Amino acid sequence: MAETTGNGKVVRIEVLRYRPEQDEEPFLQGYDVPFTDDMSVLQGLQYIKDWLDGTLSFRWSCRMAICGSCGMMIDGEPRLACKTFLRDFPAGTVRVEALAHFPIERDLVIRMDDFLAKLERIKPYIIPKEARTLAQGEYLQTPAELDVYEQFSSCINCLLCYAACPQYGLNPEFVGPGIMALLHRYNADSRDGAAAERMEIAGSEAGVFNCTAVGYCSEVCPKHVDPANAVNQNKTRAAGDYFLRFITPKGGAR
Repeated sequence: MAETTGNGKVVRIEVLRYRPEQDEEPFLQGYDVPFTDDMSVLQGLQYIKDWLDGTLSFRWSCRMAICGSCGMMIDGEPRLACKTFLRDFPAGTVRVEALAHFPIERDLVIRMDDFLAKLERIKPYIIPKEARTLAQGEYLQTPAELDVYEQFSSCINCLLCYAACPQYGLNPEFVGPGIMALLHRYNADSRDGAAAERMEIAGSEAGVFNCTAVGYCSEVCPKHVDPANAVNQNKTRAAGDYFLRFITPKGGAR
């Protein structure tokens, strides 16, 4: 159990440190942090920065599992630090590391350049099938049409699914689960007209067929987006588009 002091309990947080201006490689540094049962791992890190070591670097913003900023490896699992509580580590020690499969910028801060470049490629916004003037009114959508993609619109870009994906770890060229979930979100939107363009990315050498169907990406998703489901649906669509090229002159775009 966690050590108990006169004022409460203490947990040892082992943090993977890396300061490129002075460290040749990452190393673990331990800190003893007093905590109460309602304290998250993120609050533990904030205690370290405020009271023990102001040089510690990590990302955070909302503290409510909405912004996705505080994704990190906590005892070897991709989690949001704000949604993980210190009380859940009864052994009294928790290890915190930068997200797996990404270069470390500093301490728990990763470089997101690869993800952001891939995000830009899929054009994550609605491209209307046909232009409408203001006088024609908004693009209407039924509740049933919303239901088709609403689950996939909950992605907060926390990158936990990338840290959980063994294929992305082996092949960084892989588009990856989070991008595929967002790609599917817009392709499935009845107001969008750019599905054929995005499917070129999904069906490419770096696309959905790199996925080996482990499914861990969906297990760690804090918003239950189920990126594995998005990948599987786009595998089916990409395969269908491929075979339709032999039947229809325009490649079967839908």
